[in-house]
Amino acid sequence: MARIAVIGAGMGAMAAAARLAVAGHRVVVYERTETYGGAVRRFERDGFRFDTGPGLLTLPAVYRDLFVKTGKEPLEDCVELVQVDPSARHVFADGGEVSLPNASRAGVVAALDAALGAGAGERWGDFLVRAREAWDRTRRPLLEEPLWPDWRVLAEKEPYPAVPHKRLLRTRRARTPAEIGRWELRDERLAELLESQVLAYGLDPRTAPASAAVLPYMEHAFGTWYVRGGIRELARAVYERCVQRRVEFVFGAEVARIVEKDGRAAGVELADGTVADADQVVADVDPARLRALTERPLDADGDVRADPAAAPPARFTLLLALRGAREPGAVHRTVVHPVDSQQELDFLVSPGGDVPPPPTVTVLRPGDPGLLPDDAHESAVLSAVVSAEAPWEDEGTVRRYTDLLLDAAAAAVPGLRDRLLWHEVRAPGEVGAGAVSAPSLAAGQGRFLHPANTTRLPGLYRVGDWSHPGGGLPHAGMSGALVAGLIVEGPEFRGSQ
Repeated sequence: MARIAVIGAGMGAMAAAARLAVAGHRVVVYERTETYGGAVRRFERDGFRFDTGPGLLTLPAVYRDLFVKTGKEPLEDCVELVQVDPSARHVFADGGEVSLPNASRAGVVAALDAALGAGAGERWGDFLVRAREAWDRTRRPLLEEPLWPDWRVLAEKEPYPAVPHKRLLRTRRARTPAEIGRWELRDERLAELLESQVLAYGLDPRTAPASAAVLPYMEHAFGTWYVRGGIRELARAVYERCVQRRVEFVFGAEVARIVEKDGRAAGVELADGTVADADQVVADVDPARLRALTERPLDADGDVRADPAAAPPARFTLLLALRGAREPGAVHRTVVHPVDSQQELDFLVSPGGDVPPPPTVTVLRPGDPGLLPDDAHESAVLSAVVSAEAPWEDEGTVRRYTDLLLDAAAAAVPGLRDRLLWHEVRAPGEVGAGAVSAPSLAAGQGRFLHPANTTRLPGLYRVGDWSHPGGGLPHAGMSGALVAGLIVEGPEFRGSQ
C-alpha cells in the first residue's frame, strides 16, 4: 500500500483519489480552500442556489465508469441526470433563431433547414460526419491513453478530413474552424454556430486547428445533460464516493512545496511548515502554481505544448435572481450571438480600449425547483468567454460587461430587466470564475496539447484541467483515470481497453 498525497480537491483529483483508494492505497487530499470541487462550486442567497462553474455535462459515461469502478452504487443512484432537450437555442443578431434537438442528427438537420433555409441542415450534417472521423482518429490517444512520448505525431497531422476548396487555381483545405465555416458550411449563421461552440471552450476559431470540430461533435453524439440540483451535486457525489473509499480530506491546507528525496517526489510541505511524507504526489493545480511548488522544469526542452506563460481566456458570469416563474416551454440553454463576432474575438486576443464589444452570451435557465426559494421565482446564469487580461479590478469594466450580458440575455428571458431582483458577479480572478482550459486537440504544432500526466520528477503526476487530456468535466474525469492507471500499473499502463 502506497501513501498518495493529492494537491487540490478538483474533479480530476477526486476521480484519481477514489480509484487509487479502491486499489488499496492510502490517499490524503490537501485542499487550500474549505470545500471540494475546484471550479464546480455553488453560491446561495435568499433561497436561490447557483452553479458558479460548469452548468451542463457532456460525456456522462466518464463518471458512470468512475462509479462502476469504485463502488456498488452506480452514478444514477447518486445523482439524477436529465437530458437537455433542445440542446440549445441559438439567437442570431438578425433576429433569426434555431433550436437544436439533443443528440438527433435528423432532428438537427430538419431544424436547420426550417430556420436557415433548405440545404443548411445537410451541410451541417455532412460536417458532423467529417467531425466524427476526426473524433474516431483522436479519441484514444487524446482521451483514453497517456500522452504519447512521441506526442509530435499528434501535433503535426490534422485529423479533420477537410473538403478541398478551389480558389484562384489553388486547392486549399480548411485548417481552422473559421475556414470550415466559410468554405464548407457556407452560411454565416452556420459559421457562427460552429464558432460559438469552439469559443465556449476558450478557443479562438480563427487560430484553433480544424480538429476542434470534435467539440460540437461530442455534444451532438453523446448529448447534453443536466444534473438535478445543479452540477455541484455531481461534485458532492464524487466527494462522497471518495469518503466511502476512505480517502482523507484536509481542507484549509495550502501546499507550499513538493518535498523531494533521492531525486523523486517524497511528500508535501504545507504553509504552516507541516511535512506529510508520501510515496507519490498527484497535483491538480495550474502550471504556474505547480512550477512554484517544484522549482524545477517538469518537461523536456523544446516542448511546445500549451504555453504555460500565456494567459488563457476566462469566464465572466452573472447569477440572476428573478421574480416570476419560468414561462412554459422555456429553453434550458440559449446562446445569443453578437452583431460582430470578429470584434469579439479581436478583443479576446487583445483587450485594448475602454469599450468592450458585445460578446457571445450563454444563458442557462435550469427551471429546477431545487434551486429556488419557491415557484414564484426563477434563477438564471449568464456567461461569456472574456480576456483574463482585461482590467477586471476596474469597476467600470465589470459594470460594462454586466450591462452587455443583461442586454443580450433579454433575447432569452422575457421581461428580464423588470423581473431582476438582484444579481451577483463572478469576474475573472475570483473563485468560481477561473481561467478556461480547453480540451486537448490534435494538430496546431502541439500548442493545443496539454502536459503529460507524468513529469520529469519521478513520483509526481499531473491531473485535472491543466494536464492531459485537458479541460472540462469529462476530460478531468479521464485524467483521473489515467493518473490512477499510471500509479497502479506503472509506466507500462496504456489506457482503458
